[in-house]
Amino acid sequence: MMKPLNKLMQEGLVRLKDALILAFIFSALILCIGCNSKLSKADLVIINGAEPESLDPAIVTGQPDMRVVSALFEGLTRTDPETGKPIPGLAYKWDISPDGLVYKFYLRQNLKWSNNEDPITSEDVYWSWIRALDPMTASDYAGQLFCIKNAEAFNSGRLKDPSMVGICCLAPDVFVVTLNMPTPYFLDICSLPIASVVPTKIINRFGDRWLLSKNFPVSGPYQLEFWRINDRIRLRKNNVYWDASNVQVKTIDILPINSAITAFNLYETGYADIVWDKNLVPADLIDLLVQRPDFHSFDYLGTYFIRINTTRYPLNDPRVRMALAYTIDKQRIVSKITRAGEPVANSLTPPGTANYIPPSGLKFDPSVGLRLLKEAGFTNGINFPTLTYTVTASMAKYHEKIAIELQQIWKQYLGIDISIRQLEWKTFLAAQNSLDYDLCWSSWVADYNDAYTFLGLFESNSGNNRTGWKNPKYDEFLRLANTSQDSNQRLVYLQKAEEILLKEGVPIIPLYFYKGLNYFNPSKIQGIYPNPIDHHPLNAIRIISTNLSGNKLSIEPQKQSL
Repeated sequence: MMKPLNKLMQEGLVRLKDALILAFIFSALILCIGCNSKLSKADLVIINGAEPESLDPAIVTGQPDMRVVSALFEGLTRTDPETGKPIPGLAYKWDISPDGLVYKFYLRQNLKWSNNEDPITSEDVYWSWIRALDPMTASDYAGQLFCIKNAEAFNSGRLKDPSMVGICCLAPDVFVVTLNMPTPYFLDICSLPIASVVPTKIINRFGDRWLLSKNFPVSGPYQLEFWRINDRIRLRKNNVYWDASNVQVKTIDILPINSAITAFNLYETGYADIVWDKNLVPADLIDLLVQRPDFHSFDYLGTYFIRINTTRYPLNDPRVRMALAYTIDKQRIVSKITRAGEPVANSLTPPGTANYIPPSGLKFDPSVGLRLLKEAGFTNGINFPTLTYTVTASMAKYHEKIAIELQQIWKQYLGIDISIRQLEWKTFLAAQNSLDYDLCWSSWVADYNDAYTFLGLFESNSGNNRTGWKNPKYDEFLRLANTSQDSNQRLVYLQKAEEILLKEGVPIIPLYFYKGLNYFNPSKIQGIYPNPIDHHPLNAIRIISTNLSGNKLSIEPQKQSL
């Protein structure tokens, strides 16, 4: 018998109250730490999830890192907060040759580094990009610049002379880029951290420790006041930024809080103003909280998937990887665990990606999975070694729940055992990079609205591949797609590549497409918009009220209609 809606709402409010009581001690501890540090509260406090791995634009790969880096360093273009599309940044305009191969960027006049001493010139852009491509920098994102003439050869070490890379300075305020092929998303690439302009003079002076140098100059809307590990990052407005007049918030604290309950409690008490990411929404309360006007749900281009180390036995057999894929009931996961309306994913590239229709990969069919496992030599899972599924300890409750469900699913349908390993965020990334894992959770959010931002991850030379999987045919279809002048033919090449990824190689298993969820009080905060790439520039945020104590926007039980 169904319970009346008002009864359900009352039970939900009881759950909410209980969760707040249980979490109070954790929030009190954090607040006490803040008091003991004798720091005044910043104008805006954002809970950002994991502690950043780095603040070096050439090194960062995680979304928490990129949010901070994008506030410190700017590229020739930047991201429109409403649409997610590229708009003028350090360059105020550009010309594109008729064949789409040559871009001429014109830098703004009187651009200055935050030290208000040195100008930002095309030479700074040049050396920032050369540094990002330098193999000694070891950037996982360097591949994003491979559309530039000779960039890949320089990054691989086959070409030693940086002057042969297709970038040059025509004047202090004119920067020219020559591409290998027309790249419709090149202006999007120019807004990524990898293409940000960094202070090469400081980097040359301090080397790898340049981020530790006091008051290092930045090119973006904010400068780093300090970074206290496991405490906060404080950003202060860069008053000499070219668009400083439109940057309203003077100081921002970025908190590395990994507990969803603690994040929620800090928000409810008014200590934090914004909380990014669904991972920081208390999982047991999500069905209640998504109904509140300060919890904002939106669609964007992001996929949650399982990454597989294809170099390890028995995962080096594609039949084993396919067996794992065929036996996952994805609807069971989104209905039971994620519960925010996420669509199940049978492709890596989300529906709605511009000019692309993704093919469908392997769907739930346990009988096929069991047959493939038998063909691989493991009838009913007999003699199959125990595999380890790695999750991040910092967000273990959310990812571990999915891991436990997968553990049960594979035991039920394949008769195999899975153990679960928890690692801290930085250790987790290091394990991925060194292929020190069997299976692990992964996700990708589009850097720009094009299928290549997803499919390019698993090219053989991509630093973001992290599966050990290489397929020349896959690489070739992507190369053909990126050199095709015909948009319809490009679509076909991309689809053929994704079919290989999903049905033949299977180095990944897509689980679901993301449903964006962040929370902030719209009576206090504006300037955050839903966009396809889930990127929300900090310089666009506005504080419209500071008179509200706390962020408690409760839900009243609704009357039951007859």
